[in-house]
Formats: sequence, C-alpha cells, structure tokens
Amino acid sequence: MAKEHPVKIEAHDFNFHYGAKQALFNITLRIPERRVTAFIGPSGCGKSTFLRSINRMNDLIDGTRVDGHMMVDGTDVYDKEVDVVTLRRRIGMVFQKSIPFPKSIFENITYGLTLNEKISKTDLEEVVETSLRKSALWEEVKDRLHHSALGLSGGQQQRLCIARAVAINPEILLMDEPCSALDPISTGKVEELITELKDTYTIVLVTHNMQQAGRVSDFTGFFLMGSLIEFDRTRTIFTSPAKKETEDYITGRFG
Repeated sequence: MAKEHPVKIEAHDFNFHYGAKQALFNITLRIPERRVTAFIGPSGCGKSTFLRSINRMNDLIDGTRVDGHMMVDGTDVYDKEVDVVTLRRRIGMVFQKSIPFPKSIFENITYGLTLNEKISKTDLEEVVETSLRKSALWEEVKDRLHHSALGLSGGQQQRLCIARAVAINPEILLMDEPCSALDPISTGKVEELITELKDTYTIVLVTHNMQQAGRVSDFTGFFLMGSLIEFDRTRTIFTSPAKKETEDYITGRFG
C-alpha cells in the first residue's frame, strides 16, 4: 500500500480514554494519501472517537487522555510542539449535522479565512467561488451569496459546510457521518462530491451506512468495542473479510 499510495496518517498502538473509561485500544493502521478511507461499525464502537483524534477535536472534552502515536506526514499530532490551530487548518472537519453560521453564504465560507489575516475582497470572492465549485454548490447559490445560509436545504447546507472546510485549503478532510441527516438525493450528491474531492484531499469518513462505505471508499476499517478488527481495501472487506466478526457485521448478523 505504501508504495502505491503514500501514507498520510498513521496510528501506532493508539489508546484513548474518557476519564476512567477506555474508548480505543491499541489502534494501529496506515491511511493512504488522496484516497477515501471509511470506518464502519456499530454505534459506540470508537470510530468517531478515532476520527476526532486525528485533528485533536477530543481535546475539547475534559478529562481525556491518549497514549501511543497519531502521525500525520510523519509528525505526531500529540507532540507538545504541535500547534493545534495550525493542525486544524490542515485537517478540515465536516460534522454529522450541518451547522451553517447564521450569516450569509459568502460569510460562512470566508469566516475562517478572515479570523487571522486580512485578505482582499477580490481574493475572498475567488476563494468563495472555488470552494463552492469544489462542493458542487456554485450553480445553485451563485445568485444569492449574500442571503442567509439558513435558507438553504439540508443537503445544500451540508455541501456548504464542505465548502467551508475546503476554503482554508486543508490536506485532509474528516467527515463524521456527513449524510446521516440527508435524504437519498442529497446523499447521492454528497457521495459524488466525496469521490471528486479525493483527487485533492485525503478523506476519512465515518459512516453507519455500509452501502455508502462500499460506494465511495477505497479502504475500510471495521471497529468493534474500541478495537480495530480489520482494515483493508474496501472490496476485500466486503467480499472476503479475514475476520469472522467483520463478516458477521457485514452480513447483518449483528449491529
């Protein structure tokens, strides 16, 4: 895998604790660059906790601690020298529920850019158009950029959140069940978008929808009770899994 697809994210014996409760146990895996990697498994199995560990979103929860290593481009993201703000600019995040800011479509996309630096109006307009084109939303909203983002449909709001994430030009996009609140048509648009975006970004996707993992991902990891049971090419996971637990989950025997 490393030869064909350079490794972007690498976990070695990674453990995660919420206070006294251990949520992840000795996770070791290598996530390739510019591919879509999906994590599947029943609710509460640790897949979202692992996803949020990559950009240290779990730091926002009191009493959490980690041991082991989480590497991005060979650097441990939990190293004391790592600046978390810079890390999160490199690693964009799209959440389960699309939450646009109560601002205009334009301001939603430029908000993160204007926090730390002054950017010319022309440059901002260019970023907005580029980001909306990347998220397959430009044609739908180009005539109402200065209207409230809250007037968009659920599917459009989720694509806006993807546009907002790519506006800061990250290298990695983390997506935590991005389609779970969407109707089938909006889900299809987001899935098409994920497939297009992997040419530019390394995408890590948590999904409760196994069919979705099968459709959009190149690699799949199956989590169960805080452990990574199996990680392989998606086709292999779905057609000839190596572990009985994986097969039982894929075939619907539990979960």
